Amino acid sequence: MAIEFNRVITLLRKERGITQKQVAQDLGISQAQLSHYEKGIRECSLAFVVQVADYYNVSCDYLLGRSAERSGQTITVEELPDDANTAGRYRGSVLPTMYKKLISNSLDILYDKLETCRDKRVTTAVSEYLMLAVYRMFRHLYQAAPKNVASLFRVSPSAWENHAAAAQSLTEGDLRAALQGGERGDFDPAALGMNTESLSKDYPRHATSLFNLIKNTEEVIRGLRPKGE
Repeated sequence: MAIEFNRVITLLRKERGITQKQVAQDLGISQAQLSHYEKGIRECSLAFVVQVADYYNVSCDYLLGRSAERSGQTITVEELPDDANTAGRYRGSVLPTMYKKLISNSLDILYDKLETCRDKRVTTAVSEYLMLAVYRMFRHLYQAAPKNVASLFRVSPSAWENHAAAAQSLTEGDLRAALQGGERGDFDPAALGMNTESLSKDYPRHATSLFNLIKNTEEVIRGLRPKGE
């Protein structure tokens, strides 16, 4: 419980812009005790979990990392909204449909944020990175069938994997440089200000997809870590 709980209560407090001292006072505990909870040093009682849920107006499942939604809602693939341009085109098993919706809806938010920041370098770097990711996955699938014609691609079979990975790394470097301002120094980070509450409010249809994408992806990342980290 502590791993998710300490992360979420710290996030909620910081999103509200309030101090540990104020929260501790409101919850009737010492600041030191709250600090221990936020750092994951101590485990709290279930009664305190309920108290914190009421305080931040979220569900206990959200606090404990069981749900990506602040309300604790568990969604099904049918409840995820479709992209208006692709609704009804994908049929078959549930898993590809679910992942397609999570990614597509999350991309809608991503590109809306890119439009907000109005920086061509940032938009170009993000887009090239994503195109390379799609290219790499599609090519793996394409060449898995020996009868598929290899001449669809111009980069040779012996070189494409390393070159595509290198190009993706370079575009990520371009993105970092653009976000830091680079030589021009004209990127305004305030344009990308957001938190879970504002995302839910600004994107009521698609925020659920983004939150679940983040949760699922971080579970994959955690699975790569050595035990004990």
